[in-house]
Amino acid sequence: MPVDLSKLEQHLASRSYVEGYTPSQADVLVFNAIKAGEIYPNVARWYNHIQSFSAELDTLPGSSTAGETFLSSGGGAAPAAKAADDDDDEVDLFGDDDEEDDAEAERVKAERVAAYNAKKANKPKTIAKSVVTMDIKPWDDETDMKALEEAVRSIEQPGLVWGASKLVAIGYGIKKLQITLVVEDELVSTDELQEKIAEFEDYVQSTDIAAMQKL
Repeated sequence: MPVDLSKLEQHLASRSYVEGYTPSQADVLVFNAIKAGEIYPNVARWYNHIQSFSAELDTLPGSSTAGETFLSSGGGAAPAAKAADDDDDEVDLFGDDDEEDDAEAERVKAERVAAYNAKKANKPKTIAKSVVTMDIKPWDDETDMKALEEAVRSIEQPGLVWGASKLVAIGYGIKKLQITLVVEDELVSTDELQEKIAEFEDYVQSTDIAAMQKL
């Protein structure tokens, strides 16, 4: 069945393929229906490109349905008539054109890179977090542990969430505060957090990271 070349020419003026962004069976259907003497400029560009897939035409993905849009029962429109002074020599529209093929390949590559970058930009970023268990030791058994914990929890900053806590005996009647916290790794430095806690020098003798685990 002949191809409606005028319609196909208009379609390919702004597209690389009959359907989508990669060659498919829709291209194969139209490609096999075209005759060498009935090629428009945009169709010729497309034809040369699809011809480079000759060895794998049967294995290209997709459906041929979209290609049927460009098939007509009345025959394809002929190219514009030659000027009166033109000779009758046939123009070879299927000759090699390395520059055109390179430009087309670059355009297709740019389209794929743009599509990949757009997909990557829309993908949610994974936030790295850690669960930390911190030991905070007081000066002696007379230290007000409730006031110590309130002072520690008063530290607030983005990416820091305080969790459960308990008092753990360490000897001689002294108990340390063991507290759990969740931090976003990019926003919270445990070293800086320990320095802030150490500033409560009326209560805090020292701090240690007892455990740390990535979420």
